Amino acid sequence: MAVVYPADPGMGMTPEPESAASTEPEQTVTTRLRGAFGLIGDYLRGDRWLAQLIRFALVGGFSNIGYFLLFTACYGSGPQLANLIGSVVSTAIANELHRRLTFHAADRVGWLTAQIEGGGLALAGLAITSAALALLDVVAPGMGDIAEAIAVIVITAAVGTLRFLSLRLWVF
Repeated sequence: MAVVYPADPGMGMTPEPESAASTEPEQTVTTRLRGAFGLIGDYLRGDRWLAQLIRFALVGGFSNIGYFLLFTACYGSGPQLANLIGSVVSTAIANELHRRLTFHAADRVGWLTAQIEGGGLALAGLAITSAALALLDVVAPGMGDIAEAIAVIVITAAVGTLRFLSLRLWVF
């Protein structure tokens, strides 16, 4: 419990207890929440592989949103040009965010190196995904939309995992 002292201690008044009993539980809950989120935040800002993987996934998610927005904004020029613009810009931004945020490598790896190596990995991922989908059409030509969508998700997740490991172990 807090003690409130009078403004002029020479007045002979004794300290009076503050009537803060109603705010103490709120302050305790707030402090505990802040402490818990602080620990989570500290962990997520660290350089352990799981923290990096979480940041990698978040950057990838925001990159996909950026791609979608660019694609829809440029679609009037044709889907191929919209795809190219969306892919190049979102990949460049994702590479920079991975360099700075995901892997904390801004002091170790230059911007151009990150773009060349990260961009090369993105192109390799696109080639692997495209080849896997082409192979899927040959191996299972009658596959339905849902099954093919699930296959795309599995293939993309595998390529994303390889990209994360390559960036973590080789690029950054």
